[in-house]
Amino acid sequence: MRVTTKRGRPRSFDRDAALEIALREFWARGYEPTPVSVLAKAMGIGIPSLYAAFGDKKALFREVVDVYSRTYGAFTERALAAESSARAGVARMLREAAAEYTTPDRPNGCLVISAATNCGPDSADIEELLRTRRNANIAAIEQRVRSDVEAGILPPETNPAALARLTAVTIQGMSQQARDGATRSDLEGVAELAMSAWPNA
Repeated sequence: MRVTTKRGRPRSFDRDAALEIALREFWARGYEPTPVSVLAKAMGIGIPSLYAAFGDKKALFREVVDVYSRTYGAFTERALAAESSARAGVARMLREAAAEYTTPDRPNGCLVISAATNCGPDSADIEELLRTRRNANIAAIEQRVRSDVEAGILPPETNPAALARLTAVTIQGMSQQARDGATRSDLEGVAELAMSAWPNA
């Protein structure tokens, strides 16, 4: 893909690299506090070129969220799918969250959790986009727990909805704590303590 300079000369445009830059700007600042002018400057393109390549700011953010979910945020789904039980999957998810949310070379925390807090009415659809994704994660954990109860891996009195919600509360709190300066070690302690609430197999 190419964009055009003010003098009409085409220059190469790395769309994936531009998306990565936009992702990190939104991740660090949040959706509403990141103006289009800042995005365009960071991406090294003019505002008209940004709109031509990505549509408006909301369309760019939606694409950024898709990229984030396939890359930086994919560890949650991967952990749940790779382990042999819900308990092991969630334990791995929380351990990896402690590492991912405090990686030094990128913004702390989780973009899907923190990027659209306290948005105004004009951004209600962006808040809903992220809320839907968070709720889908809760539903996936609940279903995995429910399957383990049905298989006899967890005791029959286990509350799948409550365990899924506990996991969500923990991981969302870990994200905010990372943004507030908590270390990987701090968050690993939280993850370990959260798992102590799970029933024995």
